[in-house]
Amino acid sequence: MSCVQDWPEPIIRVQSLSDSGLDRIPDCYVKPVTERPVVEPVVTDRLDIPLIDLSGLFSSDPYKVQVTREKVGEACRVWGFFQAVNHGVPPDLMDQARQTWREFFYQPMKEKQKYANDPKTYEGYGSRLGVEKGAVLDWSDYYFLHYLPSNLKDHCKWPAQPPHHREVVEKYLSEVVKLGQRLMKVFSTNLGLEENYLQNAFGGEENGACLRVNYYPKCPQPDLTLGLSSHSDPGGLTILLPDHDVPGLQVRRNDKWITVKPAQHAFIINVGDQIQVLSNAIYKSVEHRVIVNPNIERISLAFFYNPRGELLIEPAKELVSSENPALYPSMTFNEYRLYIRLKGPRGKSQVESLKSPR
Repeated sequence: MSCVQDWPEPIIRVQSLSDSGLDRIPDCYVKPVTERPVVEPVVTDRLDIPLIDLSGLFSSDPYKVQVTREKVGEACRVWGFFQAVNHGVPPDLMDQARQTWREFFYQPMKEKQKYANDPKTYEGYGSRLGVEKGAVLDWSDYYFLHYLPSNLKDHCKWPAQPPHHREVVEKYLSEVVKLGQRLMKVFSTNLGLEENYLQNAFGGEENGACLRVNYYPKCPQPDLTLGLSSHSDPGGLTILLPDHDVPGLQVRRNDKWITVKPAQHAFIINVGDQIQVLSNAIYKSVEHRVIVNPNIERISLAFFYNPRGELLIEPAKELVSSENPALYPSMTFNEYRLYIRLKGPRGKSQVESLKSPR
């Protein structure tokens, strides 16, 4: 995929800034007034995204399967987001995966710098999205790695430390892939498509998949910046393992930002732009962002279940008619995601710019 070769400015690790004890954030992290978060008091009964028990998908009772599928379908149509419990991924493995990545970020900078990334593939240890010089940056560091298709997976690019890190991450990702495959079947069926339609559109068993581990250090001025700017995910489906001790993810709904309260051992699932395109906007991706905390760090593992980069993605013909024409042109995922890799997160500007008027 064509991309620039290097970052436009020297990379500064946000964790190093936070650890230095500064009491003001550098100007390059200060968001425009209209993009700054509103720090609100904690309210326990406020609106939240749907919480769905997926155990019904494993039932031998067709009624329980159908009821669970309908809950997932409604959440995708109405919210574009939901939390999932009893999803099939072992809770202790979720905890191990989160902890091993936390330990990675606790390592000395010299060790982490061995995996410093560049904009060609983004794979490795990074601290910015987008390559525009002078851009306002997010208050976070991250680690990005490829998992599927298998020819892109390279364990040598995964951190060797802490001990057993690669083994834990491999085991965790293999389980999350199974969840992604299960959800793709549910999405396809709910859309009135053949059960394997979306999986096949993504490339079959050798679809695309990658992991972005987000590390949000403590921030002395959380009202001036964001851990991750507002965006919709460019891929197909996102399976997020949050830091359940520290809320931070916010979802946009009716022009308001809702802070998600993570349930114990739940995944946060959301629709990406590619499924919005394939469903011809029956399912819609939703803007979300991350706020930061002045007193405590936060970590999350975002698993992106995507089409293979070279495959054309377009609205399913079964969902297109004279009354409901195709809203989006065909485009490969490689072409599509180049936008965010060059410009960084920018709301839903990309997918909406492609939309044809009905």
